[in-house]
Amino acid sequence: MGQRLRPRDLDLLGLESPSAPMHHATVEVFDPGDSGFDHDRLVELIADRISFVPRYRQKLVSVPGRLANPTWRDDPDFDLAYHVRRSALPRPGSMDQLRELVARIVSRSLDRSRPLWEVYFVEGLEGGRVAVLTKSHLALVDGVDTVDLGQVLLDTTAEPKSLGGDEWRPARRATPFGLVAEAVGDTIDRPGLALDTVRGNAAALLRTAGHVAGRAGEVADALTNRRPTPESPITGGLSQQRRVVTVRLPLADHRAVRDAHGGTVNDVVLATVTGALRGWAMARSESLAGVRNVKAVVPVSVIDDELEATSLGSQIAAHRVSLPVGEPSPVVRLHQVSYSFQVHRDTGRGVAANRLAGIAGFAPATFHAIGARVAAEELRRGFQLEVTNVPGPQSPLYAAGARMVETYPVHPLLPGHALAVAVTSYDGWVHYGLTADRDLLPDVDVLGQCLSEALEELLDAASDARPRAPRGRRPSRTGDR
Repeated sequence: MGQRLRPRDLDLLGLESPSAPMHHATVEVFDPGDSGFDHDRLVELIADRISFVPRYRQKLVSVPGRLANPTWRDDPDFDLAYHVRRSALPRPGSMDQLRELVARIVSRSLDRSRPLWEVYFVEGLEGGRVAVLTKSHLALVDGVDTVDLGQVLLDTTAEPKSLGGDEWRPARRATPFGLVAEAVGDTIDRPGLALDTVRGNAAALLRTAGHVAGRAGEVADALTNRRPTPESPITGGLSQQRRVVTVRLPLADHRAVRDAHGGTVNDVVLATVTGALRGWAMARSESLAGVRNVKAVVPVSVIDDELEATSLGSQIAAHRVSLPVGEPSPVVRLHQVSYSFQVHRDTGRGVAANRLAGIAGFAPATFHAIGARVAAEELRRGFQLEVTNVPGPQSPLYAAGARMVETYPVHPLLPGHALAVAVTSYDGWVHYGLTADRDLLPDVDVLGQCLSEALEELLDAASDARPRAPRGRRPSRTGDR
């Protein structure tokens, strides 16, 4: 018997369209050194660890007549070679070329007839480096029953570990009669499932009617009380193509700003994003109309028994904040952002960054997936930008002996949202990943450059308050962020 899809997971599938695929991704850059890390070693590593994430060998199976929500079932035709793919850049490949390849890959929806994930091993990066792109559907990674595959692939030492794999055999293929009988039994045993089924069928009919009428978004908004996304340069109708920009900035610089002005590193990250949006808008020779106060959703880790429990030791909640893009002073922008999170910190619900960074495995990949899910649930309330910042370990991690030197989250774009920002700190650096619609934000690379300038502006302001830490120095402590 498979696990039935929950309503919130069904909602994620319902949001998906060719212009808004609902998967998150992570790009990790490795220095193989003498480890011999290549495509074959990656396949062996995944085969050795995939038993820790059994849903990665399952696919969605629909119930005839929609008598119940679809279920996760073992894929009898599971083929690891299909999911773990090999790609290459023309040597010596640049980061720009890698970003372009990643943008093309994340633009494509996952095949729903198979387990909802893919991994790409990319060779040819300059300096002998390689990259691994992991792509998983948001319905697959819920943090409750399933964590992201990336969380189980990395080790804290360069010594390769073998966990022995498993003797997995797929469960017997479900028949239509068996699926119907199972659905009827579930409904009798758990009456609440009937309501879930009705809700799921109604949503499906709504989407169908909307598409036929050519007004799917308007119909859905009207019947679900969803507020329209505020108009701005970072919102609009999406194309089917993406752009991806990555920026790596020293964590020590973020901490220097925090130490000078108070708050947390998360506040500094948000102030940096705010300053970058301001610089980008001004570089366009446009007024700040539409981005003067950007309504943002920032998923945060909390301890709250009323929220859905996760396997990560905390729950994830949506914090809404207005990013003061129109404010000319970088220090005032920082204080305004910090003040918006003060109530959250004062309640005692907040989870310290060093606790999150200490979770076993590379948990940022899972936290980012859950953060994207939380943002999707906030769509009905209307906002313009999602910013997800996740602290990671401040010591090196390895895959089959190869050291991970960079890691960038790539979030999906929600319908009507032309930009998403995701951030991961790791091993002394803060890694920014920007996902943008290719047509609506052709100049998103300028926004990436503005991130560096915005942090520099904050550093200049911090230098007036206290001596500035040397640029690029890796901190020796993990501390509270």
